[in-house]
Amino acid sequence: MPCSVNIQMVHCRNSNVPFSLTPFLAVHLTGTKYSCGEGGCGSCTVMVSRYNPKNKKIRHYPVTACLVPICSLYGAAVTTVEGVGSIKTRIHPVQERLAKCHGTQCGFCSPGMVMSIYTLLRNHPEPTPDQITKALGGNLCRCTGYRLIVESGKTFCEESTACQMKGSGKCCMDQEENCICILFCFVEICTKLYNEDEFQPFDPSQEPIFPPELIRMAEDPNKRRLTFQGKRTTWITSVTLSDLLELKVNFPQAPLVMGNTEVGPRIKFEDEFYPLTLSFYSTILFSGVTIGAGYSLAQLNDALGSIVSEQPKEKTKTYRALLKHLRTLAGPQIRNMATLGGHVVSRPNYSDLNPILAAGNAIINLISKDGERQIALDSKFLERAPEANLKSEEIVLSVSIPHSTKWHFVSGMRLAQCQENAFAIVNAGMSVKFEDGTDTIKDLQMFYGSVGPTVVSASQTCKQLIGRQWDDQMLSDACRLVLDEIYIPPAAEGGMVEYRRTLIISLLFKFYLKVRRGLNKMVNDFSGGLEAQEKFMSALEDFPIETPQGIQMFQCVDPRQPPQDPVGHPVMHQSAIKHATGEAVYIDDMPPIAQELFLAPVTSTRAHAKIISIDVSEALALPGVVDVITAEDVPGDNNPQEEILYAQNEVICVGQIICTVAADTHAHAKEAAKQVKITYEDIEPRIITIEQALEHNSFLTAERKIEQGNVEQAFKHVDQIIEGEVHVEGQEHFYMETQTILAIPKEEDKEMVLHLGMQYPTHVQDFVATALNVPRSRIACHMRRAGGAFGGKASKPALLGAITAVAANKTGRPIRFILERGDDMLITAGRHPLLGKYKIGFMNNGVIKSADVEYYVNGGCTPDESELVVDIIVLKSENTYYIPNFRCRGRACKTNLPSNTAFRGFGFPQSTVVVEAYITAVASQCNLSPEEIREINMYKRISKTAYKDMFNPEPLRRCWKECLEKSSFYARKQAAEEFNKKNYWKKKGLSVIPMKFTVGIPYTYLNQAAALVHIYLDGSVLVIHGGCEFGQGLYTKMVQVASRELNIPSSYIHPYETSTVTVPNAVFTAASMGTDTNGKAVQNACQILMARLQPIIRKNPKGKWEDWVNHWWGSAFISLLISLLRGYQTNMDWEKEEGHAFPYYLYGVSCSEVEVDCLTGAHKLLRTDIFIDAAFSINPALDIGQVEGGFIQGMGLYTTEELKYSPEGVLYSRGTNDYKIPAVAEIPEEFYVTFVRSQNPIAIYSSKGLGEASMFLGSSVFFAIQDAVTAARRERGLTTSFTLNSPATPELIRMNCMDQLNTYLIWSIIWKVSVKQTNKNNLKYQVTGSHINRI
Repeated sequence: MPCSVNIQMVHCRNSNVPFSLTPFLAVHLTGTKYSCGEGGCGSCTVMVSRYNPKNKKIRHYPVTACLVPICSLYGAAVTTVEGVGSIKTRIHPVQERLAKCHGTQCGFCSPGMVMSIYTLLRNHPEPTPDQITKALGGNLCRCTGYRLIVESGKTFCEESTACQMKGSGKCCMDQEENCICILFCFVEICTKLYNEDEFQPFDPSQEPIFPPELIRMAEDPNKRRLTFQGKRTTWITSVTLSDLLELKVNFPQAPLVMGNTEVGPRIKFEDEFYPLTLSFYSTILFSGVTIGAGYSLAQLNDALGSIVSEQPKEKTKTYRALLKHLRTLAGPQIRNMATLGGHVVSRPNYSDLNPILAAGNAIINLISKDGERQIALDSKFLERAPEANLKSEEIVLSVSIPHSTKWHFVSGMRLAQCQENAFAIVNAGMSVKFEDGTDTIKDLQMFYGSVGPTVVSASQTCKQLIGRQWDDQMLSDACRLVLDEIYIPPAAEGGMVEYRRTLIISLLFKFYLKVRRGLNKMVNDFSGGLEAQEKFMSALEDFPIETPQGIQMFQCVDPRQPPQDPVGHPVMHQSAIKHATGEAVYIDDMPPIAQELFLAPVTSTRAHAKIISIDVSEALALPGVVDVITAEDVPGDNNPQEEILYAQNEVICVGQIICTVAADTHAHAKEAAKQVKITYEDIEPRIITIEQALEHNSFLTAERKIEQGNVEQAFKHVDQIIEGEVHVEGQEHFYMETQTILAIPKEEDKEMVLHLGMQYPTHVQDFVATALNVPRSRIACHMRRAGGAFGGKASKPALLGAITAVAANKTGRPIRFILERGDDMLITAGRHPLLGKYKIGFMNNGVIKSADVEYYVNGGCTPDESELVVDIIVLKSENTYYIPNFRCRGRACKTNLPSNTAFRGFGFPQSTVVVEAYITAVASQCNLSPEEIREINMYKRISKTAYKDMFNPEPLRRCWKECLEKSSFYARKQAAEEFNKKNYWKKKGLSVIPMKFTVGIPYTYLNQAAALVHIYLDGSVLVIHGGCEFGQGLYTKMVQVASRELNIPSSYIHPYETSTVTVPNAVFTAASMGTDTNGKAVQNACQILMARLQPIIRKNPKGKWEDWVNHWWGSAFISLLISLLRGYQTNMDWEKEEGHAFPYYLYGVSCSEVEVDCLTGAHKLLRTDIFIDAAFSINPALDIGQVEGGFIQGMGLYTTEELKYSPEGVLYSRGTNDYKIPAVAEIPEEFYVTFVRSQNPIAIYSSKGLGEASMFLGSSVFFAIQDAVTAARRERGLTTSFTLNSPATPELIRMNCMDQLNTYLIWSIIWKVSVKQTNKNNLKYQVTGSHINRI
């Protein structure tokens, strides 16, 4: 099969051809990363280029390699990140700028980001900022928060990338009222993290040419059918239409694959098998309003855009509706792969396009050997009526989309969890035709997606409304009729039944308003009713996707600092260039080892059951399978530290590993794992939720408690008491590199070497040694980098590493264990879901006198890190508020779910939402604003915490004051109130949230570190320490520390991998302590070495570093290990409920502004200002990246990231389709970060650990949403005291804005009341909120 990869011609042999491109690239080119396997994350993005012999043009487009069938690439040129640029040859400007603009942290997503931007530049050498944002819509990043990635792309834009004040064209720095040159006394503030003058120029003319051989192939008039014969499947590519039709007659059941976005996922995730697959080489294209079935959705977008620009507006209503949905349908990669014909004929129930096409009366043109025919793309076709189905030998030739007319209105609407690249929760396509010159309905069509097993037509409703006038009474009847016709059963797949019923009406209402407005513009006689109220029309405006902008402010380096001293400078990540070129090596990039085997897990399908039998016979009989490993094969302890390697006799959660299969390939291992048969007998009780655990008194840990004052007595002397509870759901780590382990057994002394991405090498070593029953000294754990961690690689790699090591021990061969994304999410779990209960006593002036708070977390089935998480929750439970009588209790519940574990913030992001929730509730009761209550109760002077630890809140007060002032909070709050008065269906909300965060762990032994520094005879330096690098830039900062301490350039210093061989007994890299502890260890080592070198320097003060080192040889040791055996001195006496639990405090304040669509529950983050107490930043670029990335990750926790479990404990959300982390469209339109200077004498260079703190600041988005919902409820006469649980999904937002059961009736009341402002009591409905999948 001839194609080219990075300009090199490739000819794949039939038997060796994998189905998708990713396995092929993994063997030959490791720069392309594999992450989700379903085309949803963009990590595996590559560029495909094809030559069109008809127009003699070359088309470049991005695709996801995990879905592209390699057989479909005949005649195509594939470019991977290696083909763009390399450290070995020359890096490309895209790669350079992504790195130097600090758009990479862990680096695992970086090759995909590079390829998306690079492909855009191949088509548009001078892109607009909007094109940059669109190009990145299909790429996910868990680390950076996206802004810096977009910033790197904007450097290619013709227009300035400086901060432009909206509409003015001026820089905010130039305006006196916005001057930020000096924010704080005597501290000069810098705002530029990179120097554009360092960038190499971009010359589009120097890009590689399209291979001439492929042009000759494309123009060859004698193309022949191509057949690829694999071991199990055959792929046939036709080059002529007649040949394809002949094949369809001979093989009617064979799928026709063009983009593989539908068939590919079914093969992988639904175990569908096709012995024969058909494809078509020539794309059939048509012009005008007839679009060839082979058009990709991206080409469809271009074609429709061209038509819209040329035709009168009244003719293009259907096309414009399609274009609106095409902007957010999937990501650019999928839109360039999926075809119009494939999308239409597959008829997915969630289709965004088919409802619009049906509403626009589209026609499907079919062809077969017997000739051509047409069928309507209507309700019969979409609902899969037998008479409307394609015949087995037919294919879709094209789709005809008629022009609209003057009195014909067509519209499409959708609502999804995220704005882009997410399946719709409900979508709709609607059209109405009127009798000319009237508002009398001549024809009406309504199609809804995601409300049933197919797209559904409300045909009976439409029939009954023919002849009616387009007025408010018609709308009221339409709402009633459509709800009667479209029934969503209570147990419907996907849940959210009442919400989806509400969306059915909400989208109908939006269509009604749009048509009403259109009619008014055409005929003035139709005006009146709703149109007189402009405040209702805001419902029609969709939230735009804007290119983010902002300013990042940090301390400038002291001008007296030596030029070569890198401390305080925004230094690029040490591996950034390698990230961007794909040359940074991760575990799965390591070359295959002789006789290497792959491991696949077999997991429990029951939450609590007895294992009756395990039948592995069918699995062992499959080709390539070497062995099946069970608990019986563990030489040592199968239950280290109360954890379980392999389930034995009993399973205690869905996803627990029962056995593993070792085979010669990953595919063989996965296939064999599916053939293992396990028989169960269910055991009661099955405990899934916190409430069930409380009912059964099921706990993992004893209760933790802190208390000050007399809580009960204080409740007797307050004006008011409120009680409530708040649920904060869990969160998936979603590190881009899934858990990956390579275990290599050695031939001597039972030694085992493991390579894995981890945060706690010592823990892995311990578990492996315990499982193999050997001393720890026989186990060597190595780690260079991990593709993200966030706490998920602290304890889990120990369990998975031990499982892998046991398999390697039994087989005697190297084992590579790579978890698929779905298995990773199922097995490793994530953040602890939390239930907080509170009772608060306060005075009418807002002063809180007493608080009694209880926290319960869902720990899962084994202890893992739950005890430590509860400790942190309780100790940090007061946040920034002094409450004289305060009690907090916490406990971890034991349930039949996979064990939850460490996650960025260690419980603080969950528990402190409860604190801010009761602050907001007190504000509502006192008729004060939440920020007033926060100000009243905030710590104001040097004080003691509830556990009697002294601290100074002065930096907190400064952050609070600066945030309110510099964000223009009060002015914007007033502006939002004015906006809300003028807009009924859209509401803005603002929130400002303070934070008192403690860095570190309340146990001294976990605050230690060690470092090993070598100085070689040529003057080069090797730095090794016990910290792990997973994107936070720890290695980079250690180089900066060594450079300053040794007074040598950073280029002399090389950081080496983390290993239990070089630095033993290291503690985990977590709790924002990596730089603090390891930096001190490196500093101490370097200082002792420099002290030894001083006598030589004094003898030759003008000498060079190399001279001193050479003279030193033989006179002293020039390598040194320093171990900080105790580190920070922390302690906590839980019996006395007091102690110095943490080394120091870190403060911050975040202000966010959102706009909410009350009809659908969608929201848009408009602006965020973060002021954070950074003390002195060792590397502002890395620290700002951590703050922004943490904030966006926190925002995801509180808004879009929703884990869905069945009542039986089965995790439904196991991939990018079902679990939505924030994408580039979700970040703030304006994003400002300011580092506030303070002192921290106990940390290295007076710095502070910023890795986790900003996670909680994402809650400012959550409370801004609550503020907007409160405004909506206030206007509707509803109570403003309500509980909003986290995450604030569109469902919760919508259902808290208005009573969902009487929606269509309420509208008619509201319209009248909004004009007359009377009978408000009729609108008072108590909404308690909908809590979905409470865990």
